Amino acid sequence: MAGVSAVNERAEILAAQRNDDSFETLWDELEWRGLIHVSTDQGALSELLEGEPFTYYCGFDPTAPSLHLGNLVQLLLLRRLQLKGHKPLGLVGGSTGLIGDPRPTAERTLNSRDTVAEWVTRLQGQVSRFLSSEGDNAVRLVNNLDWTAPLSAIDFLREIGKHFRVGTMLKKDAVAARLNSEEGISYTEFSYQILQGYDFLELYRQYGCLLQSGGSDQWGNLTSGTDLIRKVEGRSAHAIGTPLITNADGTKFGKSEGNAIWLDPEMCSPYTFYQFWLNQADADVIARLKVFTFLSRAEIEDYERQVAEEPFKRAAQKRLALEVTTLVHGSAAAQGAIDASEALFGRGDLAALDEVSLRGAIGELPRAAGGEGSLVTQLMVDAGLVKSLGEGRRAIAQGGVYVNNVAVEAEDRVLGASDLLHGRYAVLRRGKKTLAGVTA
Repeated sequence: MAGVSAVNERAEILAAQRNDDSFETLWDELEWRGLIHVSTDQGALSELLEGEPFTYYCGFDPTAPSLHLGNLVQLLLLRRLQLKGHKPLGLVGGSTGLIGDPRPTAERTLNSRDTVAEWVTRLQGQVSRFLSSEGDNAVRLVNNLDWTAPLSAIDFLREIGKHFRVGTMLKKDAVAARLNSEEGISYTEFSYQILQGYDFLELYRQYGCLLQSGGSDQWGNLTSGTDLIRKVEGRSAHAIGTPLITNADGTKFGKSEGNAIWLDPEMCSPYTFYQFWLNQADADVIARLKVFTFLSRAEIEDYERQVAEEPFKRAAQKRLALEVTTLVHGSAAAQGAIDASEALFGRGDLAALDEVSLRGAIGELPRAAGGEGSLVTQLMVDAGLVKSLGEGRRAIAQGGVYVNNVAVEAEDRVLGASDLLHGRYAVLRRGKKTLAGVTA
């Protein structure tokens, strides 16, 4: 029944999504939301978006077992075009995932075929959650391994490779960066742009696909496809490059200590996900609302006013965190994250939290290993709340130590079975805001 409920909620989330009819064209809305960094002919694209339904695509390579926030930008762009009546293809690259597009600094580690195949399945499931599978423009999932696997190296070089000029390929940003690095670039990664261009050609042939979207750092790969279609088929195709989302200080968005904010709840808990959005800076939050939510222009402009006049209320951040966490993880997970945030600081009942929300919250805290019979002062030392047992005893004597939001009164207090929430977790607090988790 839980699975059925999740499917129904996902359908309700999709059904509630709308483009904003206060804009004259979809292109106008995409520009206002900051979703267009670079594109092929703007006038032709705007006309195409307002015309008859057409097929478009974005590719996602299985170089990890989950999509991340950078991919979410593309999924939401695909969804906005689908809401306009156009027909999305979600490509998960079973072949390009075996190679990986060039990174700026070093060669990728190649994953096994079995691993890539498993990740293809996982990413296809994620892509399908953000796009409607109903109606005449239902999303269709495709895998580029289907058309590259039967192709021999000789056929590939004769039929596709002959259309690419090495001088042009060398000028692509990702390639140029690697050529100037100590690592250099292998022929494997150098050839990636040909494979992506071939994908667009095949999708044009099979589905009449006319548009590809991707991050602006993929622009060279996107135009490889439009150029190939022009050379081979004599037809015009289009590309949209979305901006790389950065914070106001210029740092890359979606990264924390080098780790992406993943869409898979096992890799990034709903609590961690919620907190990420809640902690967006005032300088960034309005841009995030534009890109990552379906709130209308009027609603977002009202939040912009609130940020300017009452920033201390953090109303925009709270709405952003609620909207995006609900979009990705569902309303129950979003509410669980909110409840956990409140309960950690004594404004709610920790014992009432579901295990997933509690585990996610504790995962963000300094932690100590312990269980029934563990001395609270020792746990405080182990978790870094105090530097010594003596300091821990003094903190207890001063009335500033709590286990699961209940004040500790005895210096020799140990954890009892009833302190272990869901049989294995406890929360220590010193003062109002210094927290640590205990995991048995």
